[in-house]
Amino acid sequence: MTDPARLSLNLITVDHWSLGEAVERCASAGIRTVAPWRHKVASTGLAESARIIREAGMAVSSLCRGGFFTAPDATEDNRRAVEEAAALGAPVLVLVCGPPVARDLAAARATIAAGIERLLPFAADHGVRLGIEPLHPMMVGERSAIVTIGEALALARGFDDPGVGVVVDAYHVFWDPRLTDELAGAAGLIAGYHVSDWLVPTADLLAGRGLMGDGIIDLPGIRALIDATGYDGPIEVEVINPALATVPGDELLADIAARFARG
Repeated sequence: MTDPARLSLNLITVDHWSLGEAVERCASAGIRTVAPWRHKVASTGLAESARIIREAGMAVSSLCRGGFFTAPDATEDNRRAVEEAAALGAPVLVLVCGPPVARDLAAARATIAAGIERLLPFAADHGVRLGIEPLHPMMVGERSAIVTIGEALALARGFDDPGVGVVVDAYHVFWDPRLTDELAGAAGLIAGYHVSDWLVPTADLLAGRGLMGDGIIDLPGIRALIDATGYDGPIEVEVINPALATVPGDELLADIAARFARG
């Protein structure tokens, strides 16, 4: 069983709802923590988004996303992301680190490390922790050169600063044969944990994720590894799948809460 109070709904799961509708529906369903994405905050307005969340009595587990350090405008965009996270009361900014440029993975990883180093003091001044999220290797060409839990943890350790941690997404790391060993040494480094399931067959590698229990990921086993690190914070349900828009809202949230509670 998982403590229902740890449930956070990552709002990409219900991307077909406005931020206001998502917060209202979550409150009605008894879900007290959410994780917004920046595009929804932008469409609603930062001040209005913060007001909606605050007046609903909601907590925010993270803001997605910063990163993409290999892009030309990375520095300014990441500073804006930190400011947005602080305004929303999000303790963590999730970093999707960015793909290689011109086939040079080593250069991309060096650029990512340098970008985090530059951003860290600004994030610390705003009370925001930077959470490095390793993505599945299938996404290296478009989204991130950081593709294993081991390299994400090594990158975070290199800063020797509590302002940098790692966001573990079960969908991205479950396949890794070193997952157990890597998480065994991750005490104090976990900034967040995301859950969904890997469907078989998978119709879309980015947006074909399943609800917990519908696929092949040993979610209770991974959660036990996460808990053993000492992480006791929110667990975000992040199911990117447009097919969820066809499920009635109340039914969807009730199903998510029930699956979450079962572990």
